[in-house]
Amino acid sequence: MHTSDAHAYCIQATKRSGSNFYYSFYFLPRPRREAMYTIYTFCHEVDDTVDHSPPGVDPYQQLVQWREEVKAMYTGHPQFPVTISLAEHVQRFGIPQEYFQELITGMEMDITNTRYATFQDVYPYCYRVASIVGLICLHVFGTQSPLAKEYAENLGVAFQWTNILRDVSADADRNRLYLPQEDLQQFGYTEGELFAKTLSPAFLELMRFESDRARQYYHKAAEIFSQLPRADRQALIAAEIMRGVYASLLNRITTLNFHVFGPRIRVSSAQRLAIAVMTWFQLSLQNPSRS
Repeated sequence: MHTSDAHAYCIQATKRSGSNFYYSFYFLPRPRREAMYTIYTFCHEVDDTVDHSPPGVDPYQQLVQWREEVKAMYTGHPQFPVTISLAEHVQRFGIPQEYFQELITGMEMDITNTRYATFQDVYPYCYRVASIVGLICLHVFGTQSPLAKEYAENLGVAFQWTNILRDVSADADRNRLYLPQEDLQQFGYTEGELFAKTLSPAFLELMRFESDRARQYYHKAAEIFSQLPRADRQALIAAEIMRGVYASLLNRITTLNFHVFGPRIRVSSAQRLAIAVMTWFQLSLQNPSRS
Protein backbone atom coordinates (compact mmCIF):
# COMPACT_ATOMS: atom_id res chain seq x y z
CA MET A 1 0.00 0.00 0.00
CA HIS A 2 1.25 3.49 -0.87
CA THR A 3 1.88 5.82 2.06
CA SER A 4 -0.74 8.32 0.86
CA ASP A 5 -3.36 5.55 0.79
CA ALA A 6 -2.33 4.49 4.29
CA HIS A 7 -2.72 8.08 5.53
CA ALA A 8 -6.19 8.27 3.95
CA TYR A 9 -7.14 4.98 5.61
CA CYS A 10 -6.26 6.39 9.06
CA ILE A 11 -8.10 9.66 8.45
CA GLN A 12 -11.27 7.82 7.49
CA ALA A 13 -10.97 5.39 10.39
CA THR A 14 -10.73 8.26 12.87
CA LYS A 15 -13.69 10.10 11.33
CA ARG A 16 -15.84 6.96 11.49
CA SER A 17 -14.98 6.33 15.13
CA GLY A 18 -16.81 9.33 16.58
CA SER A 19 -14.02 9.57 19.14
CA ASN A 20 -13.88 12.29 21.77
CA PHE A 21 -10.41 13.06 20.43
CA TYR A 22 -11.52 13.88 16.89
CA TYR A 23 -12.40 17.54 17.42
CA SER A 24 -9.11 18.23 19.17
CA PHE A 25 -7.24 17.40 15.96
CA TYR A 26 -8.97 20.13 13.91
CA PHE A 27 -6.71 22.89 15.17
CA LEU A 28 -3.39 21.24 14.39
CA PRO A 29 -1.30 21.91 11.27
CA ARG A 30 -1.88 19.23 8.65
CA PRO A 31 1.28 17.11 9.26
CA ARG A 32 0.59 16.97 12.99
CA ARG A 33 -3.12 16.39 12.43
CA GLU A 34 -2.43 13.44 10.12
CA ALA A 35 0.01 12.01 12.66
CA MET A 36 -2.67 12.19 15.36
CA TYR A 37 -5.21 10.45 13.13
CA THR A 38 -2.71 7.64 12.62
CA ILE A 39 -1.78 7.36 16.31
CA TYR A 40 -5.47 7.21 17.23
CA THR A 41 -6.11 4.51 14.61
CA PHE A 42 -3.15 2.47 15.83
CA CYS A 43 -4.39 2.60 19.44
CA HIS A 44 -7.93 1.72 18.38
CA GLU A 45 -6.89 -1.25 16.24
CA VAL A 46 -4.56 -2.70 18.88
CA ASP A 47 -7.29 -2.29 21.50
CA ASP A 48 -9.78 -4.07 19.23
CA THR A 49 -7.33 -6.97 19.03
CA VAL A 50 -8.02 -7.60 22.72
CA ASP A 51 -11.63 -6.46 23.07
CA HIS A 52 -13.09 -7.81 19.83
CA SER A 53 -10.89 -10.72 18.84
CA PRO A 54 -12.79 -13.16 16.56
CA PRO A 55 -13.74 -16.56 18.06
CA GLY A 56 -10.85 -19.00 17.89
CA VAL A 57 -8.25 -16.25 17.50
CA ASP A 58 -5.69 -15.87 20.29
CA PRO A 59 -5.49 -12.15 21.14
CA TYR A 60 -2.08 -12.62 22.74
CA GLN A 61 -0.65 -13.95 19.45
CA GLN A 62 -2.21 -11.01 17.64
CA LEU A 63 -0.42 -8.65 20.01
CA VAL A 64 2.82 -10.49 19.25
CA GLN A 65 2.14 -9.69 15.59
CA TRP A 66 1.55 -6.03 16.48
CA ARG A 67 4.89 -5.97 18.28
CA GLU A 68 6.56 -7.22 15.12
CA GLU A 69 4.76 -4.56 13.09
CA VAL A 70 6.05 -1.88 15.45
CA LYS A 71 9.59 -3.14 14.93
CA ALA A 72 8.97 -3.15 11.17
CA MET A 73 7.91 0.53 11.33
CA TYR A 74 11.43 1.39 12.40
CA THR A 75 13.16 -0.82 9.83
CA GLY A 76 11.06 0.27 6.87
CA HIS A 77 8.99 -2.87 6.20
CA PRO A 78 5.54 -2.58 7.88
CA GLN A 79 2.60 -4.46 6.35
CA PHE A 80 -0.56 -3.02 7.95
CA PRO A 81 -2.12 0.22 6.60
CA VAL A 82 -1.85 1.91 10.00
CA THR A 83 1.80 0.97 10.52
CA ILE A 84 2.69 2.01 6.96
CA SER A 85 1.23 5.43 7.77
CA LEU A 86 2.77 5.53 11.24
CA ALA A 87 6.27 4.69 9.96
CA GLU A 88 6.48 8.07 8.24
CA HIS A 89 5.22 9.94 11.31
CA VAL A 90 7.53 8.28 13.84
CA GLN A 91 10.48 9.25 11.66
CA ARG A 92 9.30 12.83 11.18
CA PHE A 93 8.55 13.45 14.84
CA GLY A 94 11.20 11.25 16.44
CA ILE A 95 8.82 9.04 18.43
CA PRO A 96 10.66 6.27 20.34
CA GLN A 97 9.74 2.67 19.56
CA GLU A 98 9.59 1.75 23.26
CA TYR A 99 6.49 3.90 23.72
CA PHE A 100 4.50 1.75 21.30
CA GLN A 101 5.85 -1.45 22.84
CA GLU A 102 4.83 -0.30 26.32
CA LEU A 103 1.39 0.61 25.02
CA ILE A 104 1.03 -2.98 23.76
CA THR A 105 2.15 -4.20 27.19
CA GLY A 106 -0.78 -2.25 28.62
CA MET A 107 -3.15 -3.95 26.18
CA GLU A 108 -1.73 -7.32 27.25
CA MET A 109 -2.78 -6.55 30.81
CA ASP A 110 -6.40 -6.77 29.66
CA ILE A 111 -5.75 -10.41 28.76
CA THR A 112 -3.99 -11.39 31.98
CA ASN A 113 -5.54 -9.07 34.61
CA THR A 114 -9.27 -8.81 35.26
CA ARG A 115 -9.08 -7.52 38.86
CA TYR A 116 -6.89 -5.05 40.77
CA ALA A 117 -6.44 -5.06 44.53
CA THR A 118 -5.42 -1.40 44.92
CA PHE A 119 -5.19 1.80 42.92
CA GLN A 120 -1.41 1.39 42.98
CA ASP A 121 -1.93 -1.91 41.15
CA VAL A 122 -4.14 -0.43 38.44
CA TYR A 123 -2.03 2.72 38.00
CA PRO A 124 0.55 1.02 35.70
CA TYR A 125 -2.31 -0.06 33.43
CA CYS A 126 -3.60 3.52 33.19
CA TYR A 127 -0.09 4.77 32.55
CA ARG A 128 0.57 2.26 29.76
CA VAL A 129 -2.69 2.60 27.86
CA ALA A 130 -3.22 6.35 28.32
CA SER A 131 -0.23 8.28 29.68
CA ILE A 132 2.08 6.62 27.16
CA VAL A 133 -0.22 7.85 24.39
CA GLY A 134 0.20 11.33 25.83
CA LEU A 135 3.98 10.98 25.75
CA ILE A 136 3.75 9.89 22.12
CA CYS A 137 1.63 12.95 21.36
CA LEU A 138 4.18 15.30 22.95
CA HIS A 139 6.56 14.43 20.11
CA VAL A 140 3.88 15.35 17.59
CA PHE A 141 2.92 18.56 19.41
CA GLY A 142 6.55 19.64 19.69
CA THR A 143 6.76 20.57 23.37
CA GLN A 144 10.17 21.41 24.85
CA SER A 145 9.80 21.60 28.63
CA PRO A 146 10.43 18.42 30.69
CA LEU A 147 7.35 19.42 32.70
CA ALA A 148 5.20 18.51 29.70
CA LYS A 149 5.85 14.83 30.45
CA GLU A 150 4.36 15.22 33.93
CA TYR A 151 1.39 16.98 32.36
CA ALA A 152 0.90 14.10 29.88
CA GLU A 153 1.18 11.44 32.58
CA ASN A 154 -1.39 13.07 34.87
CA LEU A 155 -3.78 13.88 32.06
CA GLY A 156 -3.55 10.34 30.72
CA VAL A 157 -4.51 8.88 34.10
CA ALA A 158 -7.40 11.36 34.36
CA PHE A 159 -8.69 10.35 30.91
CA GLN A 160 -8.39 6.63 31.61
CA TRP A 161 -10.06 6.85 35.00
CA THR A 162 -12.93 8.79 33.41
CA ASN A 163 -13.24 6.04 30.79
CA ILE A 164 -13.24 3.40 33.52
CA LEU A 165 -16.08 5.13 35.37
CA ARG A 166 -18.12 5.54 32.19
CA ASP A 167 -17.53 1.94 31.06
CA VAL A 168 -18.10 0.08 34.34
CA SER A 169 -21.04 -1.75 32.80
CA ALA A 170 -19.38 -2.68 29.49
CA ASP A 171 -16.26 -3.84 31.32
CA ALA A 172 -18.36 -6.01 33.64
CA ASP A 173 -19.83 -7.68 30.54
CA ARG A 174 -16.24 -8.66 29.64
CA ASN A 175 -15.57 -9.90 33.20
CA ARG A 176 -13.28 -6.95 33.89
CA LEU A 177 -13.28 -4.75 36.96
CA TYR A 178 -10.79 -1.91 37.12
CA LEU A 179 -12.15 -0.31 40.30
CA PRO A 180 -9.82 -1.42 43.12
CA GLN A 181 -11.04 -4.22 45.35
CA GLU A 182 -10.03 -2.21 48.42
CA ASP A 183 -12.35 0.61 47.34
CA LEU A 184 -15.32 -1.74 46.96
CA GLN A 185 -14.63 -3.05 50.45
CA GLN A 186 -14.30 0.46 51.85
CA PHE A 187 -17.79 1.41 50.67
CA GLY A 188 -19.45 -1.94 51.31
CA TYR A 189 -20.27 -2.63 47.67
CA THR A 190 -19.64 -6.14 46.44
CA GLU A 191 -18.34 -7.40 43.14
CA GLY A 192 -21.53 -9.46 42.81
CA GLU A 193 -23.65 -6.32 43.13
CA LEU A 194 -21.58 -4.60 40.46
CA PHE A 195 -21.90 -7.50 38.03
CA ALA A 196 -25.64 -7.55 38.74
CA LYS A 197 -25.53 -3.81 37.91
CA THR A 198 -27.05 -2.77 41.21
CA LEU A 199 -27.40 0.98 41.62
CA SER A 200 -27.33 1.35 45.40
CA PRO A 201 -26.33 4.12 47.85
CA ALA A 202 -23.04 2.26 48.42
CA PHE A 203 -22.36 2.28 44.67
CA LEU A 204 -23.04 6.01 44.46
CA GLU A 205 -20.62 6.69 47.32
CA LEU A 206 -17.99 4.52 45.63
CA MET A 207 -18.42 6.36 42.34
CA ARG A 208 -18.22 9.78 44.01
CA PHE A 209 -14.94 8.71 45.57
CA GLU A 210 -13.58 7.49 42.22
CA SER A 211 -14.74 10.60 40.36
CA ASP A 212 -12.94 12.76 42.94
CA ARG A 213 -9.81 10.72 42.22
CA ALA A 214 -10.12 11.52 38.52
CA ARG A 215 -10.59 15.20 39.29
CA GLN A 216 -7.38 15.21 41.31
CA TYR A 217 -5.47 14.15 38.20
CA TYR A 218 -7.21 16.76 36.04
CA HIS A 219 -6.25 19.34 38.68
CA LYS A 220 -2.63 18.18 38.71
CA ALA A 221 -2.48 18.42 34.92
CA ALA A 222 -3.99 21.92 34.99
CA GLU A 223 -1.49 23.08 37.60
CA ILE A 224 1.44 21.78 35.54
CA PHE A 225 0.00 23.32 32.36
CA SER A 226 -0.04 26.74 34.03
CA GLN A 227 3.70 26.41 34.75
CA LEU A 228 4.69 25.56 31.17
CA PRO A 229 6.35 28.08 28.86
CA ARG A 230 3.98 30.00 26.60
CA ALA A 231 5.17 28.15 23.50
CA ASP A 232 4.45 24.77 25.07
CA ARG A 233 1.00 25.86 26.22
CA GLN A 234 0.15 26.78 22.65
CA ALA A 235 1.64 23.53 21.35
CA LEU A 236 -0.67 21.60 23.69
CA ILE A 237 -3.90 23.04 22.30
CA ALA A 238 -5.13 19.61 21.18
CA ALA A 239 -4.41 18.12 24.61
CA GLU A 240 -6.24 20.99 26.29
CA ILE A 241 -9.26 20.43 24.06
CA MET A 242 -9.19 16.77 25.09
CA ARG A 243 -8.98 17.86 28.73
CA GLY A 244 -12.06 20.03 28.29
CA VAL A 245 -14.04 17.25 26.60
CA TYR A 246 -13.11 14.57 29.11
CA ALA A 247 -13.68 16.84 32.10
CA SER A 248 -17.13 17.55 30.65
CA LEU A 249 -17.71 13.80 30.33
CA LEU A 250 -16.80 13.31 33.98
CA ASN A 251 -19.14 16.16 34.95
CA ARG A 252 -21.92 14.57 32.93
CA ILE A 253 -21.39 11.21 34.65
CA THR A 254 -21.67 13.00 37.99
CA THR A 255 -24.68 15.09 36.96
CA LEU A 256 -26.51 11.94 35.87
CA ASN A 257 -25.86 10.57 39.37
CA PHE A 258 -23.60 7.79 38.08
CA HIS A 259 -26.27 5.99 36.04
CA VAL A 260 -23.57 4.15 34.15
CA PHE A 261 -25.56 0.91 33.88
CA GLY A 262 -27.83 2.39 31.23
CA PRO A 263 -27.01 3.84 27.80
CA ARG A 264 -23.39 4.90 27.40
CA ILE A 265 -22.91 8.45 28.69
CA ARG A 266 -21.55 10.82 26.05
CA VAL A 267 -20.72 14.44 25.41
CA SER A 268 -22.62 15.60 22.32
CA SER A 269 -20.80 16.46 19.11
CA ALA A 270 -22.03 20.04 19.37
CA GLN A 271 -20.65 20.38 22.88
CA ARG A 272 -17.32 18.83 21.89
CA LEU A 273 -17.00 21.26 19.01
CA ALA A 274 -17.91 24.19 21.27
CA ILE A 275 -15.24 23.13 23.77
CA ALA A 276 -12.69 22.87 20.96
CA VAL A 277 -13.45 26.34 19.61
CA MET A 278 -13.52 27.94 23.07
CA THR A 279 -10.22 26.32 24.09
CA TRP A 280 -8.54 27.36 20.84
CA PHE A 281 -9.79 30.93 21.29
CA GLN A 282 -8.61 31.17 24.90
CA LEU A 283 -5.13 29.82 24.12
CA SER A 284 -4.82 32.04 21.05
CA LEU A 285 -5.49 35.11 23.21
CA GLN A 286 -2.90 33.98 25.74
CA ASN A 287 -0.26 33.31 23.10
CA PRO A 288 -0.62 35.93 20.34
CA SER A 289 3.09 35.97 19.51
CA ARG A 290 3.36 32.23 18.78
CA SER A 291 4.08 31.63 15.08
